[in-house]
Amino acid sequence: MTQFTYGKALLNGCSQIFLQQHPLFGALCLLAIAVGAPDLLGGALLGGLTAALVARRRGYTQADIDAGLYSYNGVLLGLMLCNRFTWSALLPLLIIASAGASSLVLNRLMRGNRQRQWLPAFTAPFVGLSWLVLSLLPATLAPPLQVWPSVPVSLDVLGIGAALLKGIGQVVFLGEPLAGAILLLGLFLASRRAAAWAVLGSAIGLAVALQQGWSTDHALNGLYGYNGALVGVALSQVYRNPAIILLGILLALPLQPGFAAFALPELTAPFILACWLVQATHRTLRRGAEDSRPKQPLKKSKARG
Repeated sequence: MTQFTYGKALLNGCSQIFLQQHPLFGALCLLAIAVGAPDLLGGALLGGLTAALVARRRGYTQADIDAGLYSYNGVLLGLMLCNRFTWSALLPLLIIASAGASSLVLNRLMRGNRQRQWLPAFTAPFVGLSWLVLSLLPATLAPPLQVWPSVPVSLDVLGIGAALLKGIGQVVFLGEPLAGAILLLGLFLASRRAAAWAVLGSAIGLAVALQQGWSTDHALNGLYGYNGALVGVALSQVYRNPAIILLGILLALPLQPGFAAFALPELTAPFILACWLVQATHRTLRRGAEDSRPKQPLKKSKARG
């Protein structure tokens, strides 16, 4: 695999976080990270390239590697680990180990999806490995957590607009409106339909959070919008019925606060569970409808004399 191919896998991997295969969008994603949180950029690059390299060494399908399917979980793991821990000699090793493991896990999940009709993997390797790492290494790196300053926001037109953009940016741990705007531009270039549903998903998350009296500070910083944005993007690629997509977005929202009871960061788990619930329910209803159809009796063919 040449350096150019690794670059292609990385750029496509960045865009695959939003379920797109679009190198320009991937480049804009890296630009958004550089603008919104430059300290996370090194982790994103290291995680994405490591995941692609491990997939290559394991002999996985080259087309899948080039499409970025093995890179996006590595990118997210690199972002998460750099967001949670300060840089040290151990952090790059942790990113390499977790990103490499994500390729192994994803390969098994993709084979199950293609051969046995399992539900899509989405970002399940990222979420599962993040929970594992955070539970095993709560205080290994010193200091264990980075504290990002909270930006004051208000419930005016500019504040609401910024919150919608932050809801898109928080998919990759970015709380800057400009970073969210860059991501939205890239998503628009990749798919106008996906971009529209991302904005709507972020808006619904914000509206429900404010209506339910959840933390206003979290809501206006996009923390209740990013899972809805991802659900909107994912389900809009599968279903044309807006009601199904809206149902998925609404399902993700009550799931998000529930993870606090288990002392787990929700990350993109509400997005995964909401999409799985919608797709599993749709499969069940479709099979039930097929089973209830009356079977036509076979007509006997006349033998030729």
